[in-house]
Amino acid sequence: MKLFILFFVFVTNIFAADNLPVINLSVAAIEEPAQFVKTINIAIILALMVLAPTLLLMVTSFTRLIIVFSLLRQAMGLQQTPPTQIIISLSLIMTAFIMEPYAKVAYEDSIKPYMQEQIDYEVAIEKGVAPFKEFMMKNTRESDLALFYRIKKEDNPATIEDVKLTILMPAFIVSELRTAFEIGFLIFLPFLVIDIIVASILMSLGMMMLPPVMISLPIKIIFFIVIDGWQLIIGNLAQSFR
Repeated sequence: MKLFILFFVFVTNIFAADNLPVINLSVAAIEEPAQFVKTINIAIILALMVLAPTLLLMVTSFTRLIIVFSLLRQAMGLQQTPPTQIIISLSLIMTAFIMEPYAKVAYEDSIKPYMQEQIDYEVAIEKGVAPFKEFMMKNTRESDLALFYRIKKEDNPATIEDVKLTILMPAFIVSELRTAFEIGFLIFLPFLVIDIIVASILMSLGMMMLPPVMISLPIKIIFFIVIDGWQLIIGNLAQSFR
C-alpha cells in the first residue's frame, strides 16, 4: 500500500504541468544533477507500476473474494463456469465497492492536499497509508500478527499506531487466507450433502454406471438459484469485512 501511495506521489511530482520530463533516447552524459534525479524517479515509477497493482490487491479484500468465488465454483462442480475472467472481474468490482470508503479518505487526506502543495512528501505517505492500515488491522487476527513479530524477534507493539506495515501486511494475508477457507468450507457443506444423497440413491437403485455428477449438477444449480445464492454469498462477503 505504501508503494501505491508512492506511485501517486511520484507521478504528481514528476508530471506536474511545469515540470514535464523530456524523453530523449540518445546516450549522453548528465550535465546537471536534476537530470539524474528525474531519471531515477522515472525508473522508480516503472518499478512501482509493476509492483503496486499486486501489492494493492494483496492488502485489500480481493484475496478473500477471489478464493471464495473459486471454491464456490468447485463446490458446485462447475469446471469453467463462471469463467476465470468473470470471477476476477467480479472480485475486482467488489474490491472497489468495499474499499471505496478507505480510498476516499486516503485521497482527501493525502493525495489531494499533496497535489495542492498543502502537505509535504512524508506526511502524504503517512496519511495515505493510515486508512488502509486501519482496514488491515480490523481484519487481522492477533495471533497472526503476533506470529510475525515472533519471527522477527521483536517486542509486541504498545498501540495500533506502532504496528509496522511490513509486519501487518503478511499477517493480514494469512488471516484473509484462513477466513476465505473457513467461508469456502461452509459453502461446500450443502453441495457435499447433495452429492452424497444423489450417490446413495443411485447406488440403491443399482445404477452404478451412471456418474452421480450428471444428476447432482443440475440439482445443485437449481438449489443455488432457488436460494438466490449469489445475493447471499456476495452480501455476506461484503458484510464479513469489519
